[in-house]
Amino acid sequence: MKTTFKVVAGLALSAIAAVSQAQIKPSVIYDMGGKFDRSFNQASYSGAEAFRKETGIKYTDFEITNEGQREQVMLRFAQRGFSPIVVAGFQQAPIVEKVAKQFPKTHFVLIDAVVDLPNVRSVVFKEQEGSFLVGALAAMKTEHDAVGFIGGMDIPLIRKFGCGYEQGAKYISKDINVLQNMTGTTPSAWNDPTKGGELARAQFDKGVDIIYAAAGGTGVGVYQAAVDAGKLAIGVDSNQNYLHPGKMLTSMVKRVDVAVKSAFEDEMKGKFTPGLQVVGLKENGVDWALDEFNRPLLSEEDIAKVQDIRAKIVAGDIKVHNWEDTKSCEY
Repeated sequence: MKTTFKVVAGLALSAIAAVSQAQIKPSVIYDMGGKFDRSFNQASYSGAEAFRKETGIKYTDFEITNEGQREQVMLRFAQRGFSPIVVAGFQQAPIVEKVAKQFPKTHFVLIDAVVDLPNVRSVVFKEQEGSFLVGALAAMKTEHDAVGFIGGMDIPLIRKFGCGYEQGAKYISKDINVLQNMTGTTPSAWNDPTKGGELARAQFDKGVDIIYAAAGGTGVGVYQAAVDAGKLAIGVDSNQNYLHPGKMLTSMVKRVDVAVKSAFEDEMKGKFTPGLQVVGLKENGVDWALDEFNRPLLSEEDIAKVQDIRAKIVAGDIKVHNWEDTKSCEY
């Protein structure tokens, strides 16, 4: 009887899996920089891959390489019946709004921007909270009381990262010097490791010994410059500690992977909900990375201190200012 039950159960599960695969056609459209940027886009890819490995359900994806592709790709995906269509990146918001109105029965998931439509889920993160943590850690570990930040495209989203980082550093040391540079004002700023390296070297020359990069693929140049100079770097979005073990102090992890995987799972279960999702430390939407690659750089006291600050932010005992509220880091 047990054998028969296992066979029947196996057949039933196979049937459910077949139905699920027939009903769901998930997809991801990455932003500029490509799905292997080791940062934001790759986090989206990791979430989609995790879903595929767990369920066996395939997904379709596309890497945007120029602005003209955004609308035509999104339209093509909607026309082919893909749902949900996960769209990574704030720059794609106007296209999501346009296409979602044309395909009201298709579900869209927009990462890092907000579109208020009944078939769109908008997921935004409290980047300032995770950045506060890595800023505090940088201030704890600097030997020169000077730390740096290099952003990608100069936009409000990246200003949030820089502002949170500065707040965290000054929480530890009010007199610390925090240098900030942006890579550029166009989308190419996300994929310019040469410029990232130049900016990093300039900051090191001014006394900085730890740099946090929130710049997509440009960050690769920042990290290499830190290695070459014998300094430390802080990664972003994905856990980038593995890129240069012993030279990456930590990474500010932004759980885009969870947002993508959850959207696919919700669609599969028939539980997709539109609307705004705002996630921070409390919701495990952002965090700092601690693993075998950076642990040798940290004492137990360092780790305990960062975890204590994390708990205080979650509890509301530490208020982290959002740059977008005042368009200033003065608070």
